[in-house]
Amino acid sequence: MNVGLYQSASALAALERWQDMVSQNITSSQETGYRKRTISFSTQAAGELQPNTKARIGSEGSVPVLFPKTTTGINFQNGETQPTRRELDAAIQGEGFFEIQRPDGSKVYTRSGEFRMRADRTLVTSTGDEVMSDSGSPILLAANGGAVTINPDGSIAQGSTHLGKLAVKKFDDNSQLIPIAGGYFATAPGAAAPTSVDNPQILQGYLEASNVTPLREMVDLVLISRAYEANQKIMTTVDQSMQKTFDALG
Repeated sequence: MNVGLYQSASALAALERWQDMVSQNITSSQETGYRKRTISFSTQAAGELQPNTKARIGSEGSVPVLFPKTTTGINFQNGETQPTRRELDAAIQGEGFFEIQRPDGSKVYTRSGEFRMRADRTLVTSTGDEVMSDSGSPILLAANGGAVTINPDGSIAQGSTHLGKLAVKKFDDNSQLIPIAGGYFATAPGAAAPTSVDNPQILQGYLEASNVTPLREMVDLVLISRAYEANQKIMTTVDQSMQKTFDALG
């Protein structure tokens, strides 16, 4: 059996996954705190269609036949901080994530510090989820407290009134984080609980941009397109060769 068709088909599937990843990065490149999705390629020997060694696809003779394998991940490198001059915007310098509480009580984490004040004066994200303090409770702004100050250590004050301190959490292994809607990350089942960053560095009036370079992603799209065309040509060539063989055999 000619495994060239299987290899090329597998390569096309891998390229499609890469293209989906690049498209997501380009679409989200302007999203505050977004983390680039990555993909890596390796090879693995194919399995067998049936126990009969003569029907094995994973090898031809004594030479193993390798097929492409993809592994997805997330690039947690920091993005560039950009000034906004809005007093409730905050950007983390260095490690850590803001801790957020969703309406169902679950905790999620984000690098986006694009905060707002809810009608009840609770500090929330741009999607309305509550921003948590290091004491584990939402942060309430004072009714007539004046301008808000977010200090470099994450503590928040209005005038002389201390309102709390932003919870900035870190993980031993960021690969255990699962991306979810809203630009958030959730902890994987069984993963270690996050710990507080001892000395967070917060910038008030700034937001952290995504760490995606759109030009690099566009270059990848070109590479994907060329690789896709090359594999299509291989499949066409193999198909034509097989058809000629069938025609010759009658």
